[in-house]
Amino acid sequence: MITHIVLFKLKDGIERSAPSVIEAEKFAREVGNKVPELVEWRVGWNAVDRDISYDFAVIGVLPDLDALERYQKNAFHQESVQKWRAISDWVVADLND
Repeated sequence: MITHIVLFKLKDGIERSAPSVIEAEKFAREVGNKVPELVEWRVGWNAVDRDISYDFAVIGVLPDLDALERYQKNAFHQESVQKWRAISDWVVADLND
């Protein structure tokens, strides 16, 4: 199993209430329904505000590295990536469980 973790930090001056952020969150939540390779999909806003905190996270579980590659190429996922790229910076980790 592969656990795919992405942590997003909103760019300076961009608030959670911005229409572009609301749309990006909507897309992120739908990825779990639109990407068949995902075994599990969790998303959400950070509950604790700290200087080192990221703002939003997605965690996906996929059966293997081939599924991760298909997930990354999925058209809906790519559309979601574009929305997040416009409003945030992020880090990614893929754990081989």
